[in-house]
Amino acid sequence: MKIISYNVNGIRAAINKGFVDWLKSANPDVICLQEIKALKEQLDLDIFVEAGYKYNYWFSAQKKGYSGVAILSKTEPNHIEYGTGIESMDFEGRNIRADFDGVSVMSLYLPSGTNDARLNHKLEYMAMFQDYINNLKKELPNLVVCGDYNICHEEIDIHNPKMKGVSGFLPVEREWIGRFIDSGFIDSFRYLNAETQQYSWWSYRANARANNKGWRLDYAMVAEPLQEKIERAVILSEAVHSDHCPILVEIDN
Repeated sequence: MKIISYNVNGIRAAINKGFVDWLKSANPDVICLQEIKALKEQLDLDIFVEAGYKYNYWFSAQKKGYSGVAILSKTEPNHIEYGTGIESMDFEGRNIRADFDGVSVMSLYLPSGTNDARLNHKLEYMAMFQDYINNLKKELPNLVVCGDYNICHEEIDIHNPKMKGVSGFLPVEREWIGRFIDSGFIDSFRYLNAETQQYSWWSYRANARANNKGWRLDYAMVAEPLQEKIERAVILSEAVHSDHCPILVEIDN
């Protein structure tokens, strides 16, 4: 199973930048989208069907033009779970999960801590999400949690490791993602690319992408029971529909 995760920074904007042709070429079995910034009824779903993704599921934020996640699949999932059932997490449309035979795939968009209030929300979300996943894994041990975690884990994951006072690389955030991995997940990219310094997000400011001044914020976290089935994990930095680029993991399923 070839799974791609992509924070598109607005699906309608990405479509205008050639996203659908890229999707056909990349040809994943499943793609997890984050920051779709649209309601399902604002989209022409036929373009996804024609691209091979008849099964597409959208979980939008209550606030228009903000946040939201989606999963597009070539094959029909056994079940789709919209959100987590936790209101403070779900009103911004940050989690959707598709259950297939042998593997469950979640698209996650973890909040960013752009100011003190949002940082507090992010930290609360992180704590609740860990509890939620701990329980979910008892039911669905073969879990792949893909998405924009809005955190760089190690110094290798950020172009300037001195940015310890900036949300996304705060010690408390880095400790949390370390504990999340220790709770039973494999950071699939780092597992197969121990020394590779590659990023998945660049600021639109100061020509950051051209200068490769980036952050690795996007992860495909694979639950430990699937560890031996991880065949490939790469960052697809040539795709330029967003300030993020897609990531890919292949699972032998």
